Amino acid sequence: MVDRLANSEANAKRINVVESCFGTAGQPLAIEGRVLIGEGVLTKLCRKKPKARQFFLFNDILVYGNIVIQKKKYNKQNIIPLENVTIDSIPDEGDLRNGWLIKTPNKSFAVYAATATEKSEWMNHINKCVYDLISKSGKTPNNEHAAVWIPDSEAPTCMRCKKVKFTPVNRRHHCRKCGFVICGPCSEKRFLLPNQSSKAVRVCDFCFDRLSSGDLSSNQSTRSDSLSNSPKTTNHLSDDDDDDDDSSD
Repeated sequence: MVDRLANSEANAKRINVVESCFGTAGQPLAIEGRVLIGEGVLTKLCRKKPKARQFFLFNDILVYGNIVIQKKKYNKQNIIPLENVTIDSIPDEGDLRNGWLIKTPNKSFAVYAATATEKSEWMNHINKCVYDLISKSGKTPNNEHAAVWIPDSEAPTCMRCKKVKFTPVNRRHHCRKCGFVICGPCSEKRFLLPNQSSKAVRVCDFCFDRLSSGDLSSNQSTRSDSLSNSPKTTNHLSDDDDDDDDSSD
């Protein structure tokens, strides 16, 4: 199907429509061989609350953005190369149902579909696209992923020192290595994580000591995997794709 649609007029029109919905702020999406597989609204767990996001699955990238006008306008375009993606199902928990993790080296987050059937279709199509890309390129599947952030609401106190209670004065921060919610004194250090930033980023004291000593046993992929099997899992990693995120956190 992908080969048949790759250079078809119908596929080109569909991609042009997606481009136009993002306006001039979005990156061009039409390249030779790219096919729009499907699209839909998924609930993305952002740092402070779940938010609806429009997702577009292509045969080589996953694109999503904020919904400004349904089916007509989106902003804050995010593009994720599929060859770097791994997905893991999340067990249903309370109101959070039909979810899965989207994990990449520079950001990882959870999304939820409206129904179990929709979840299955999204996961199957993503996995098929990733498999085809890896098979054609001959590359080894990526096995390192960014940590999935623990939601603010699940941490009334610092998850490292267990002492500091969060208030409007004592703000929450996130370790870029483990995803824990931590206080200022427990996260004063910075460490370069090349997959996430060209500059040193905030990490907790525990992860800093491990990283500095070369002990990477608490690596990002392990952290993400453990969260996929825990209740009420996860949040996103990036600071710049949601309007209620503060890059200093």
